[in-house]
Amino acid sequence: MSNKNKPLLLVISAPSGAGKSSLCNRLIENVPGMVYSISCTTRPPRGAEQNGVHYHFLSDAEFSARIAAGEFLEHALVHGNRYGTLKQTVVDALAQGRDIIMDIDVQGADQIRRACAAMNDEDVIRRSFVDIFIAPPSMEELRRRLCGRATDSAEVIEKRMLVAADEMKQQADYQYVVINDDFEKAADELSAIIAREHHNRW
Repeated sequence: MSNKNKPLLLVISAPSGAGKSSLCNRLIENVPGMVYSISCTTRPPRGAEQNGVHYHFLSDAEFSARIAAGEFLEHALVHGNRYGTLKQTVVDALAQGRDIIMDIDVQGADQIRRACAAMNDEDVIRRSFVDIFIAPPSMEELRRRLCGRATDSAEVIEKRMLVAADEMKQQADYQYVVINDDFEKAADELSAIIAREHHNRW
């Protein structure tokens, strides 16, 4: 079935270490035409990251100017850096009939949820909006995964665990919660959600 006339805006959030990025990458591989929303950020590029490919890298002043101009659908301060999604990025993808994934934190998801509530019923963003929370099977397992990555110090891991505990309290705000206990099972559940939403919409 073609999704040309009913693309989805998929807002996906999860605690750090829950496996969100891997699951989103699987969706991109499996769903024809699906694209990532490229976020803006004030943090410096890491490794081989390229401007306009991985992120739109902005100075703090540029970011503030875009907020003042009302260009962001959402923006948030995360781990000391600013991140945001431009409205036009989302509208352009949906206008092309493409499903678009927004891989954002709970702050950003809440902003989009509230923005959608204030939109007209016919607004393309409101009509396309689906939010999904990826949860670890337990906080103990989340800690094990964060430690297993061997990329963060013990202090950073503790900070991530504190943030995760708060994020887990907000999962009830999402339309769907997928528990990533088994990667393949979670990937299949995400695909089933998307298929159901395509079938039921518009």
